This record gives sequence, structure tokens and C-alpha cells, in this order.
Amino acid sequence: MRFAAVETSGEWCSVALWADGEISALERRAGVKHAELVLPMLERLLAARRMSARELDAVAFGAGPGSFTGLRIACGVAQGLAFARGIPLLGVPTLEALAEESGAGRVLACLDARMHEVYYAALERGPSGWCAAIETQCVAPAAAPLPAGGGWHGCGNGFAAYREALAARLGDALGRVSPETHASAVAVARLAAPRLAAGEGVDAALAAPLYVRDKVALTTQERGGR
Repeated sequence: MRFAAVETSGEWCSVALWADGEISALERRAGVKHAELVLPMLERLLAARRMSARELDAVAFGAGPGSFTGLRIACGVAQGLAFARGIPLLGVPTLEALAEESGAGRVLACLDARMHEVYYAALERGPSGWCAAIETQCVAPAAAPLPAGGGWHGCGNGFAAYREALAARLGDALGRVSPETHASAVAVARLAAPRLAAGEGVDAALAAPLYVRDKVALTTQERGGR
């Protein structure tokens, strides 16, 4: 099986190719240039593997939550590749990819959602993949649900933006913290491979980002703290 993976939910633009179990990847900090970078980066990967996009069997993408614009870019690129070739695609939750990237077994995945909130989930690695101890949600750092037990590995830029508030809230449940960890196309590819092999891919028309929150900005009154 050969498929491409795209992850643009945050500040990194990340692409990967899975070819019969071997992964090659490129990523770079993109700022707001994801749309400019993602396809040329994917073309470079294909060229390096002496492959054509016509040889892809599927496409995977980081579905969210994350930057609304970034999620639309990843979904749109995946849909474009899949529509043109009549191949399935699969959306992989961003927090699951973040947990996969961390290398830990029990993860508090936390991304800065702006507007004084975080995207947050507690995930445990099981025999068949990641299981949610706490489902993905958008909450204030001080209201993050507490996971059972201790030694949870905190990762994601939510811990950079709200480290003190999260540490105070999570207390002894929180172990090591790595705010620099980010979801990658490699993690998306690793998670997507067994799912695509099991036939979980969908028609391109059915793909959609996982926004979790619909609101994109604070009102003037909210920004003023009133």
C-alpha cells in the first residue's frame, strides 16, 4: 500500500509518504504559508521516491482540532488528491497524532485553542491503538477534566501557553511535559496505515475537518473583559 499523509493543523507544514511500511517525510515551520508549501513539499517527496501521485492508493490527513485554516488546507489537499484518482482518504484526529508523536503510553494532549481555551484529551495506548480516557474537547485550562491516576505525559503547545494554569489544575496527575511536541504527518501515516488496510478510508466527498469549536474569535466585548 502506498499513501500520502498531510498535517497542517498548527504552525508546522508536514507531509509524508508511506510505501509498503517505509516512511519518508518533510516538514518545516510554515507560519501562514501552509497553502504555498504543502503541495511542493509533497511533490519533492514523490520525486525522491521516484513515484507519481497516480501511484497512490489512499490519502490521510490531520483532521483536527487545530487552526481552522490549516485544517481546511489539509482536508482540501487530501480531497483534491483523492477525487482526481478515485482513491479513499482518512482523517486522523490531531490529538491522537500528537500522542503518537510523543512516544509515551499515557498522554494528556493539549493544544492552544486561543481565546483562553485549549483543545484537550487524555489518551492511552492499547493493544489496538489509542483509546480516549477523556474525549477531545475545548475547555478553559483551569477546567480541564482530571484523568485517573498519575504519570500522564503532557504534550503540545497548550502546555507552553498555559503551563502554570494546567499544572495547578492537573496536579499529581501530570508527569513529564513536552510543550514542543507537535502532530506530524509521520504520526498521521503510522495511525492511518492499519486503518486504511482495514478498509476504513472513505470517499473524498465525505471528508471533513474536526473543528470541535465553531467560534473563531472573541467579540469586542469579550476582548475588553466585560
